[in-house]
Amino acid sequence: MEEFLVPIGRTLTSFVLLVFVTLVIGKHINSHKTHFSFALSVSIGSFIANMGFHTNLKFMDILIAFIALLILYYLCLLLSWRSRWIRKWLSGRPTVLIENGKILDTNMKKVKLSIDDLNQLLREKNVFNVGEVEYALLEVSGGLSVIKKSPFQPPTKQDLGMAYAKQSLPVELIMDGKIIAKNTSGIYSQDWIEAECKNRNLRVEDIYYAVINTGGVLFIDKYEDKLSSPVDLE
Repeated sequence: MEEFLVPIGRTLTSFVLLVFVTLVIGKHINSHKTHFSFALSVSIGSFIANMGFHTNLKFMDILIAFIALLILYYLCLLLSWRSRWIRKWLSGRPTVLIENGKILDTNMKKVKLSIDDLNQLLREKNVFNVGEVEYALLEVSGGLSVIKKSPFQPPTKQDLGMAYAKQSLPVELIMDGKIIAKNTSGIYSQDWIEAECKNRNLRVEDIYYAVINTGGVLFIDKYEDKLSSPVDLE
């Protein structure tokens, strides 16, 4: 029986530890924005796998090594935050691939990127004509940042002289038929929410999702959509 309980216990412990670490530094790990965040994510995966399944290794030894890795990563974050020189070496720097509409073949060779690769990255940015590009930078994460030439940039409301209102973050008020208490402040009080529901002949329990969108307008989605033939695709 013990031969089953030991790996199960190790797996549960390592999973809980992984969830905790992800909550603390998950934004740095998940983005893979820098070299050392990518290295850490690979190392964490290896450690967690060994904790859970490699019963020949002592759990406490792996745990100590795992904690040492996290401390090292935190020190790297601290040093890179304080020093731009250290940040350059730990995090890397973007590489300019197109400057003033000209492809920099020397930089392309440095990052071992072919024209086909560049065209693919541009297409992923909805750019099918390299002649439209003024600047293109290959980020450390592997993504491409593009600035189009002025004639090919979409006009903004400011360019067209159109009036535009200030935008704000959406405020979620109801989810799964329950009012989100922490968001019921200011004008969006619980009484206001219930009054808005009453004006629409609805109860809070009838609403799947309600949110104040970026334009300040209340959007409500009910549980019963009353669609005759809803699309059922996942």
